[in-house]
Amino acid sequence: MTPDTTDQVARLAQQREDLATQRRRIEQAYALAVLDHMAATVRQMCPEAAYVTFAYYGKTRALDLHGALGAAASQISPLPWLWDACDSGGEHPLDHYSDKLEVDLQQALEPYDSPAWATVSRNAAAEGNSWLLELPPADRAVHIADLIRQYHPEATAVVVDRRNAGGRVIEIIEGIAEDGTDQRTTRRRWSRECDDTIAALVAQIFALPTLADKHLVPAGSAYRHPYGSSPSDLVCLMPLPSA
Repeated sequence: MTPDTTDQVARLAQQREDLATQRRRIEQAYALAVLDHMAATVRQMCPEAAYVTFAYYGKTRALDLHGALGAAASQISPLPWLWDACDSGGEHPLDHYSDKLEVDLQQALEPYDSPAWATVSRNAAAEGNSWLLELPPADRAVHIADLIRQYHPEATAVVVDRRNAGGRVIEIIEGIAEDGTDQRTTRRRWSRECDDTIAALVAQIFALPTLADKHLVPAGSAYRHPYGSSPSDLVCLMPLPSA
């Protein structure tokens, strides 16, 4: 190859890589937008719904929507069935949206790396091919703040790093110290399970441009990462909504 053709190949290869990255981000954002639309429809017709349940076929990546379930009354209580998509007889308002909801769920989970997969778990109360998707909260930022303040009541903001599990909290800001600086801690008091839930919700905020613009502020090149990582625009400050 001549220098000119080598430069052209390198330039086009970089452009192709940039476009592939952009496409991936758009696909993730679209999957979450569809998930939110589906959740809004389910909650409008069935306000107590907390999950949808479905069968998933890995080889074809197809699925069958089975219904909607509510939240458990306690840790040992089963999830109550609120709507059976397979046997409702047209008596439930969601019956008229069953096919559309199934398509929405399919699109939300279509990308292998869709952030919606973080909300999916096996339905332990059912035998065979049965899965649960937890509906996203109506306001992710408020829900994140509620979870964090159960363990850090004075928290006013968190620093999140998209490079770590899609959006792991790396610092918690708990007001102002005596010297006028932010009072920060890296000691998260919540459980691993709660940490995973928060990380999944933060990852969804990163993935949805409208939410990212609303809730995330780049930490900037002057930010000193508590674990020594290099500066990145993927490290952001997330102010928590007022309690």
